[in-house]
Amino acid sequence: MADVKAFQGFRPRADVVDRVAALPYDVYNREEAKAEVEREPFSFLKVDRAETQFDDSMDMYAPEVYQKAKELLTGMIQEGIYVQEDKNVYYIYELTMEGRVQTGIVACASIDDYQNNVIKKHENTREEKEIDRINHVDICNAQTGPIFLAYRAEELIDAVVNHVKTGTPVYRFTSPDGIGHAVWVIRDDADIAQIEEGFRRVDSIYIADGHHRAASAVKVGLKRRAEHPNYDGTEEFNYFLSVLFPHNQLMIMPYNRVIKDLAGRTEEEFLGCLEESFDVEQQSEPVNPEKKATFGMYLNRKWYLLKAHPDVCGEDPVEGLDVSILQKQVFEKLLNITDPRTDNRIDFVGGIRGLQELERRANEDMCLAFSMYPTSIMELFEVSDAGLLMPPKSTWFEPKLRSGIFIHQL
Repeated sequence: MADVKAFQGFRPRADVVDRVAALPYDVYNREEAKAEVEREPFSFLKVDRAETQFDDSMDMYAPEVYQKAKELLTGMIQEGIYVQEDKNVYYIYELTMEGRVQTGIVACASIDDYQNNVIKKHENTREEKEIDRINHVDICNAQTGPIFLAYRAEELIDAVVNHVKTGTPVYRFTSPDGIGHAVWVIRDDADIAQIEEGFRRVDSIYIADGHHRAASAVKVGLKRRAEHPNYDGTEEFNYFLSVLFPHNQLMIMPYNRVIKDLAGRTEEEFLGCLEESFDVEQQSEPVNPEKKATFGMYLNRKWYLLKAHPDVCGEDPVEGLDVSILQKQVFEKLLNITDPRTDNRIDFVGGIRGLQELERRANEDMCLAFSMYPTSIMELFEVSDAGLLMPPKSTWFEPKLRSGIFIHQL
């Protein structure tokens, strides 16, 4: 069963929340982050990416940057931009994208559940990426960007959510990217108890997005335990800020691929080699795959539909993923790309950017693009339940959770 708890959160005043709410820190490069903070001085990105407050000569991982983040967060609280709840609460966070609604519970998840694999992962993390957020959380003494978690839908939780959403939200706004955001506070003790009981019926929770943030939050919690050997498990550092969504409301978009070259093959040779593993059909229109084991390919300003032969579709939860088929049968076998994490001949394009972005990249700085059929949430669950890992960049979740709407102090 999952240990999920209410918390005494900080949140922005209603009159500024739309200005404070920011996309996750890692969707921006340094130049983009600086431009966004200049555009919107209230943006929480200035806390998440405090190097924006220095000139470009400052190392973005310097101790002064994390101290500046702490100073800015403390200032926003002292100035009254943030207010704190008077008791432990849950929140309901609703996001609407192009008419599709997904509604999650904002809560604190347990670092022990993470350690004991009640909270399951499907990606590896890299230590150098963790260190940045470890320093940010530890020095700010707060978690500011929630982890995106998923669980198999539970009727008890759904009932509370549906009931509370009949009331007036504390926030309702549309962010500059067109995503609708609404928040309700779950204050009633009976509703809080029912949420807790609902999660006690949940055997497994899955990290959908935010593996590095989750790993960093857990490591800060373990560090605090070492510093407080008499801890009893109820301290806030034993938990990390999350938004938990039922599986039946989530949509995964494809994570497409672009490739630099054909590894010395001509176009005709490459197409001929593909036919060993795929049926290859040239198309008159861009290809957005409509089912598993099919792929769009853009080469030399022409689109093709690739249909994988049955013998290359593995039954293993990982081997059967479309991203695995493409990696094994094309990238490794034909293009000598054995480690897509480190090979600079491959790049990844989130499905939100559309097929035009694939054409642009293949026509400009790359030569070949693949459009994918998205990994399903149930495939993610199956891989995680089997204790396996997906290839890198297997899932792209939209819409993205905003940082700065909810803050959990340790």
